[in-house]
Amino acid sequence: MAALQKNKKTFDEQFPRDEIKKKIKEFIMEYFKHDDNGDKVFKYRDQVFRIFEREEVTLFVDLDDLQELYPEIVEALQQNTVRLREMFCEALDELRSEYLGNREPPVRDALDAFIYQRVQMDRSHATEQADRGDAARAHRYPPQLMRRFEISFRPFSDAKALSVRQLKADQVGHLVCVEGIVIRATEVKPKAEVITYTCDTCSAEVYHAVSGPQYMPQVNCISKECTEGRGNGRLHMQVRGSKFMKYQELKIQELSHQVPIGSIPRLLTVQVVGEMTRGCQPGDHVKIAGVFLPVMQKGPHAPGTGTLVHDTYLEAYFVDPVNREDLKAIDLEGDISEEEMRRLGDSSFYNLAAYSIAPDIYGHLDVKKSLLLALVGGCDTNAEGMKIRGALNVLLMGDPGLAKSQLLGYVDRLAVRSQYTTGRGSSGVGLTAAVMKDPMTGEMMLEGGALVLADNGICCIDEFDKMLDGDRTAIHEVMEQQTISIAKAGIMTTLNARVSIIAAANPAYGRYNPRRTIEQNINLPAALLSRFDMLWVMRDMPSRESDLQVAKHITYVHFKGAPPPRKGLEPFSMDTLRKYIAACKAKNPVMERELTDRLIELYVDLRKESRESDDSTFTSPRILLSVIRMATACARVHLRDRVTESDLDEAIRLMTASKDSMRTEQTQHIHRGTPVDQAFSILRELSAANKHEPVSLDQLAIKCARKGISEEILKECLDFYTTGGLIMMDRTNKIHFVMN
Repeated sequence: MAALQKNKKTFDEQFPRDEIKKKIKEFIMEYFKHDDNGDKVFKYRDQVFRIFEREEVTLFVDLDDLQELYPEIVEALQQNTVRLREMFCEALDELRSEYLGNREPPVRDALDAFIYQRVQMDRSHATEQADRGDAARAHRYPPQLMRRFEISFRPFSDAKALSVRQLKADQVGHLVCVEGIVIRATEVKPKAEVITYTCDTCSAEVYHAVSGPQYMPQVNCISKECTEGRGNGRLHMQVRGSKFMKYQELKIQELSHQVPIGSIPRLLTVQVVGEMTRGCQPGDHVKIAGVFLPVMQKGPHAPGTGTLVHDTYLEAYFVDPVNREDLKAIDLEGDISEEEMRRLGDSSFYNLAAYSIAPDIYGHLDVKKSLLLALVGGCDTNAEGMKIRGALNVLLMGDPGLAKSQLLGYVDRLAVRSQYTTGRGSSGVGLTAAVMKDPMTGEMMLEGGALVLADNGICCIDEFDKMLDGDRTAIHEVMEQQTISIAKAGIMTTLNARVSIIAAANPAYGRYNPRRTIEQNINLPAALLSRFDMLWVMRDMPSRESDLQVAKHITYVHFKGAPPPRKGLEPFSMDTLRKYIAACKAKNPVMERELTDRLIELYVDLRKESRESDDSTFTSPRILLSVIRMATACARVHLRDRVTESDLDEAIRLMTASKDSMRTEQTQHIHRGTPVDQAFSILRELSAANKHEPVSLDQLAIKCARKGISEEILKECLDFYTTGGLIMMDRTNKIHFVMN
């Protein structure tokens, strides 16, 4: 046993300090890569030269590059990160002295001016101190004060990020890469790194490097003049000469798919300093590389004792948000293959993209199209301070067992930024924002809820009907103004919640009861329903043919684990669909002025239908904005820069289909009549608008197509009423009413 301990090398013996520093300097100065022209590019040497000239602050070290030359340094860095990082800093200090010599770097800020002035004063000191030179200067000023750079370590490109739950005690002090979702981010505040004191008696300056979370301020002067002359000088902190660094604290939570069944998500505190602060915000999915460390805590009873149990935190060296909204600027040429580009340009791509949303679920194509439009979204409008939202809100209400929750779950996984919650599992505070006390400062702070975390994304709310009325009213402002106004505990602010809400609910009686009215079945306030752009009532109607197809589809998916193949319909993968949606969001189509007459006509017709059917609950002026948003989203789906008439036709068709889903087939026949009757009603309206003059067949066909009536139905209508003697058609294809 003793022989084994004697042969076991210590860390210093295994990785000698001087040798490691020498290799680090060689790596920084000699590592190069060839560019496209075959010339050598010294990646790190150019970086450190810009840092020495105060043009940059951070040196980014890729572990992949370091592994190529010195794998032993990577091994040491992963085992003892704090010590190796200090060696990197010392190596850069030596390189800086070699590069600058007696020259001082340019002055960029107040601390640079302070250091420059002190160094110049030292150089102009008495000649008897000249022989001490830089050694005395280095001894007087702590290295933390003279360092105006930061070092960041990028993890391996193929490294698999750990979950919070996978961090163990044997990884303390090691370099780890963790992924999670940011649920809280504090304000960026200054953190003291070097404290400068000035003596009120001898005017000497004393520097105190702070390494821990707390420090004891120095009071008595320790200079030679005060200690030997017994001047008893008192030290006073000099803020201008002290060095502070930006400090931010994050709370990350493990992702939902990483949480075992029956467990709750675990949290991890992350400390971010320097230029990496403000790199992410609540709701972002991040990968963070850093050193896993314990928090030094004092004992609860005696101040001078310690406790055996320590909390842990991650000192971040690299923060990488993996779902930033700059994905909107995705390059289709570089990120999508030629085969995928060919399929994107296909005329039937819109239907294929809708089919690719939850392909394991049979049918519901129009519902999937509305979900696709909600994922893409419309364009926000800001006109003279009035903001009109572009986000689409969709409500799926229907009988149990129609895969509403499955659709929401797929959208949650597909969206780059999303939150999933349920009605009874959420409160108004949990959806909007909570006021909490900051454990560090004791100040009251806001912690965003699900809607804030899903900013610029999707929030899926299942079991929407089970939510309490008081909690449900908390999202009214979000659904229209896209903001959350807070006035609690002395905090008065407005948070952004630019989010699309996709909700699923059951009817008031569990199943849709056709004997009751629409209002009684839905049982949601009109103020809330008017904020949904599309409301789909999904009913489970027995039908032998439909039931047979559904049963075949379910059994195939159950046994094969994939949807049954359909000719000409091969669904896109989730990654391809996600890239395509990001490319669609980069478009900002403009509505043509020629379409305004169509919109006006649509709104007047919808109000007329609502008045005749006593259905004012579901038709409000907001429906006009909903159609505009849907038409804009359709143009985005087709990657257009302008909204065309076909986009508006599709938006009107989806709006009409969603309103028809709220009526039974019998009610639709009473309300609208048969398709032949609808075509004849359009003919009468055109005749009245033309002051009973003959109506052009082309004009009638265009009007019927806008209402979703096919040419076959129109021909059947004309044949029926021509045979009945009510109308006649001349040689110029003009339709005359016989009574006129």
